[in-house]
Amino acid sequence: MTYCVGVLLDEGMIFASDSRTHAEVDDFATFCKMTVFERSGDRVIVLLSSGSLAGTQAVISLLTQRSDIETGAPNLWNARTMFDVANLVADAMRDIERRDGPYLAESAIKFNASFILGGQIGGEPLRLFRVYAEGNFIEAGCDTPFLQTGETKYGKPIIDRVISPSTSLADAAKCVLVSFDSTMRSNLSVGMPIDLICYQRDSLEIRMRRRFDAGDPYFATLSRQWSTGVRQVFSQLPALQWAS
Repeated sequence: MTYCVGVLLDEGMIFASDSRTHAEVDDFATFCKMTVFERSGDRVIVLLSSGSLAGTQAVISLLTQRSDIETGAPNLWNARTMFDVANLVADAMRDIERRDGPYLAESAIKFNASFILGGQIGGEPLRLFRVYAEGNFIEAGCDTPFLQTGETKYGKPIIDRVISPSTSLADAAKCVLVSFDSTMRSNLSVGMPIDLICYQRDSLEIRMRRRFDAGDPYFATLSRQWSTGVRQVFSQLPALQWAS
């Protein structure tokens, strides 16, 4: 399992992903699920991956290879819009599925790879997509300014209550980290390190990126103060009156 979040704000974008992957209940490993394609002053493209590690790594490797070969064919570096980038990701996913799908089916395994894709290309607004395993995708907007993938249910309530397009990058970053803390408390298949990017609108470069390892002082303080605050607010709620 995994947990990834992308947030679209007036000020910019937030991207966050955990790093835990596992094949069985007792077979855990750590892999970065955040991939960045950046050309300063031109474009910033961020991919957060969810699903089979073999599938997501194959898709990213194919995208990288196609972008490194100068054939003039559409790739991440010459795509005109983020919508075009989403289509390139979808095409790569379908190509890997066509290659590996029949062999996976022999072992009753289905191709499983999905992505949160976001960023900005010069001259275009910020855009955020979720690309499903089948290659189709949806785009975030004002009514839905964030997208999640993986183990989403534990972290969603805090994001629903706090984040709107006008939320600041600083507050959104705290909110997303609290959503990870809530998720990790309830599901052991999501775990640290947590990779976090705050991208400022129109900067066309990543200036704020951080990894939170186990025992990180800031994350530990955030988790402790959030838990204390929740208990304090709960204790102040009015008591239920049973008599009508």
